[in-house]
Amino acid sequence: MTLSPVAELTSALIERASVTPQDCGCLDLIGQRLEACGFRLTRLPSADVDNLWAVRGDSGPCLAFAGHTDVVPTGSVSDWRFDPFRPTVVDGYLYGRGAADMKGSLAAMVTAVENFIAAKPNHNGRLAFMLTSDEEGPATDGTIKITEYLTREKIAVDWCVVGEPSSSEILGDTVRVGRRGSLNGHLTVRGVQGHVAYPDQADNPIHTAIPALAELAAKIWDEGNAFYPPSSFQISNIQAGTGAENVIPGTLVARFNFRFCTEQTAAGLRAEVESVLRSHALDFELDWRLSGNPFLTESGRLIEAVTAAVTGICGIEPVLSTGGGTSDGRFIAPLGIEVVELGPNNATIHKVDECVRIDELEQLSHVYQTIIERLLEA
Repeated sequence: MTLSPVAELTSALIERASVTPQDCGCLDLIGQRLEACGFRLTRLPSADVDNLWAVRGDSGPCLAFAGHTDVVPTGSVSDWRFDPFRPTVVDGYLYGRGAADMKGSLAAMVTAVENFIAAKPNHNGRLAFMLTSDEEGPATDGTIKITEYLTREKIAVDWCVVGEPSSSEILGDTVRVGRRGSLNGHLTVRGVQGHVAYPDQADNPIHTAIPALAELAAKIWDEGNAFYPPSSFQISNIQAGTGAENVIPGTLVARFNFRFCTEQTAAGLRAEVESVLRSHALDFELDWRLSGNPFLTESGRLIEAVTAAVTGICGIEPVLSTGGGTSDGRFIAPLGIEVVELGPNNATIHKVDECVRIDELEQLSHVYQTIIERLLEA
């Protein structure tokens, strides 16, 4: 079976078993294609992570594509219909780990750029790529290292399209124009261990912590705004006890997360949580980890170009959304760059039998090319 160029490149990337943070040669393959189109490549390795900044052109406005070559683990291979790293086409779908998240998007970006440059080799402005193998993992050595490089070298980027699988049912139905912030808390509440028959000689941290946690869980943090749903607080883990029925535990450990909108700040949330815990007279330690602040791209040239491209190619007007989890857009937007996320259907991402429709990959390549044409017309 003869595959289209975008499906062929997607297949070649899927064959490289780049489980995070491994790249397994994906950036070498993409880099060769980009270099053949006149891109200058800068490799930015960090720890076990491979990163690539590639740029074509010397002046003018810059449109960058951003994405990741790493994929999540497959789980039990026996649960898959096909070998997850042997791309397989069935009934118009391409199966394999990373097909939708996000090797299909990477292939669509590369083929879109190749087609655009072939037609308009002397285009205005600059085209660029920000690619990493550390998005599905801790994301401490990936895109953030590229943005640090751009800052050091005083390299300006105007617009960025991140290839995350944004679509819910059909290609282009949803474009993400921002994301909520993510703030994680690791709480330890100390008590005094003892025998359950002698509670007066112990201090049960479960009993003291639960009312405080219930207050935090019941609290309405804000009402959201025109772009974001209300901020939410969720407890994800609670551990306490020795396993014995007759022992009052000495400590309780809880983990929780805020997904917060622009009505909040990480500092404000931290202060409010600590105030509630102190009001319950808890003996506690609280460690915080900020995964990312909320970001938002409001109306501008990028959203106009993306909306027009999706409408023209896919025949629908996209919903502009800030839903979902975090993405590497959180590292890019603080540089003052307009950021959107546009990619294929996300129904099978991180699942067994991950797949993508080949005709949607082909459409996506056309959408990306149209976005380039609208922003960098020769």
